[in-house]
Amino acid sequence: MTPHATAVEATQSSSNWFRWTKLAVMLYVLLVAVAMVGSGFKLAVGDEAKTLFEFASHPVAGLMIGIAATALIQSSSTVTSIIVGLVAGGLPVETAIPMVMGANVGTTVTNTLVSLGHARCKEEFRRAFSCATVHDFFNLFAVAIFLPLEMMFGLLNKLSQWLVSPLSQTGDMSIKGLNFVKPLTKPAVNMVQSPLESVLPGNLGGLLMIGLGIFAIVCAITVMGKVMKKLMVGRAKDMLKNAIGRGPLHGIFSGSVVTVLVQSSSTTTSLMVPLVGTGVLKIRDVYPFTLGANIGTCITALLAATAVTGEFAVFALQIALVHLCFNILATALIFGIPVLRELPLKGAEWLGHLAAKSKMAVLAYTTLVFVVVPGGIVLLSQ
Repeated sequence: MTPHATAVEATQSSSNWFRWTKLAVMLYVLLVAVAMVGSGFKLAVGDEAKTLFEFASHPVAGLMIGIAATALIQSSSTVTSIIVGLVAGGLPVETAIPMVMGANVGTTVTNTLVSLGHARCKEEFRRAFSCATVHDFFNLFAVAIFLPLEMMFGLLNKLSQWLVSPLSQTGDMSIKGLNFVKPLTKPAVNMVQSPLESVLPGNLGGLLMIGLGIFAIVCAITVMGKVMKKLMVGRAKDMLKNAIGRGPLHGIFSGSVVTVLVQSSSTTTSLMVPLVGTGVLKIRDVYPFTLGANIGTCITALLAATAVTGEFAVFALQIALVHLCFNILATALIFGIPVLRELPLKGAEWLGHLAAKSKMAVLAYTTLVFVVVPGGIVLLSQ
């Protein structure tokens, strides 16, 4: 090996070490930020948390808030982490469940934007847009099935309660004994909270903490996504081409693993759009991979829940588990039943043909699903 090659390899190695360190720091920032949102929420509203969220008490309104927030922030991981923080501060789990469902739908707008890169070639754009919207249709069908079940029977609420029940059998609703993150995050949260409490009244100090926490969550997840792209995406592309064609279960597993590594379902599914657009893969091949991405993205909320302490800690873990249960059940039901399995594919292919004929169909679809309907219902609910 030449001295030049050795120097290049050493530079790459040190660069990767720097990226891994940066990733660890951003994960710590994420955990501190979620704890800040929960503490700020308690500080700002105290026992009035339920009345503050009365406008979202109707499940459909909660769903639309989740869609609108995620479409704006462009990250379901960010929104679900914020929801975990809010539940830690007293937001009822029943109110938060439709918001989590909405976050699943809102994240799919990223794929649609990526597909516009193929707009110059009609056939490429048809394939790319179909690939982008199969994620949309699956998540919309999942909500159409599970939101009514939740409203009628409280399915996800009861299932997640059963999963966290070992932590609450003694009557102690804290997961303090299992929370190894608290000693790491508490000093940083106190460094922010103590000065704010001494300078500002409770409400203002709490609101400022929530704002700082949300800002830090957005920054941390954005940086984590960029770092993981540089560390993983190059290898992931080669892995995906080899792995996706090995069958549906393998595709779902691959999608989950890559999304856990990249920390963003938007990033994972966006990788597929150009591969389908250029004809390297077929939409039917990447469909299971997309479902795996839905499951893999739940890891962020579960990590965020480990930062929570206090009386609502178990509920923060519960809402993180709701996100995971929703995606696993939706995948098992919709993908497991052949008739239902075909519906997202047919819907995406139909929309792809419309988009190829007129770019206005893209604008109309995106505006209607992610802006007009969510915004209209939220305003009406108020």
